[in-house]
Amino acid sequence: MEKMADPGSTSRKVLVVEDEPDLRELLSFNLQAAGYQVDGAASGGAALRELEAGQPDVVLLDLMLPDMPGTEICRRIRSGEGKQPIIIMLTAKGEEIDRVVGFELGANDYVVKPFSMRELMLRVSASLGRRLPAGTGSETPGRAQRRMVSLGPLTIDFDAHRVFVEGQQVHVSALSMRFLSYLIEHRGRVRSRDDLLAKVWGYSPGATTRTVDTHVKRLRDKLGVAAVLLETVRGAGYRLTDAYALTSTDDTSRG
Repeated sequence: MEKMADPGSTSRKVLVVEDEPDLRELLSFNLQAAGYQVDGAASGGAALRELEAGQPDVVLLDLMLPDMPGTEICRRIRSGEGKQPIIIMLTAKGEEIDRVVGFELGANDYVVKPFSMRELMLRVSASLGRRLPAGTGSETPGRAQRRMVSLGPLTIDFDAHRVFVEGQQVHVSALSMRFLSYLIEHRGRVRSRDDLLAKVWGYSPGATTRTVDTHVKRLRDKLGVAAVLLETVRGAGYRLTDAYALTSTDDTSRG
């Protein structure tokens, strides 16, 4: 079956940092088939050299590398200046603490091995703020459906993975979209940090981390005047305010 390229992926560059040759080649093949430019690295040192040679838009980062942990690569990327790539961690099921550290260092999302290639392509596409092309099974052919939610100055277009504040687009990660979606689903109700870690991040109960607090701080910085919608309930957790009327529509008028 011929693979369909994402029409918005042309010139987008992905760096695959993975020490398993077969998996690295498989990831590279599928990303190239989707229209991305792909570079590969089998070690942390090689990844740092690739990052110096050319700025990727997305880094798929294995956390278990032969010469240094992926969290160190994440730290070095986020400590740099200039354009910052999206970082999607590739983790094994038993590496929860590494995911925690990765998020606290600024990773955007993670995928747990073994993963489906379809899931990974969705995560990469969503992280870049684009929809998959028509015909991939994500929407009805011939209709550009949009599930839109508005709350005060904030508007979220879930299907297009776009967030707007007072009409201006704000770029957020796939993880932030899941976070906002969960809070909207439970609007007005306090969600504890443990609940958010379990339902949004996928961590097991009892994980001790400041991941949620760090993420909320960064998200508030991006949301500007809409940051007041994310309320902190001291000693309890977070909630999305119910001070504004929530409107939800399925808009099929835009393509």
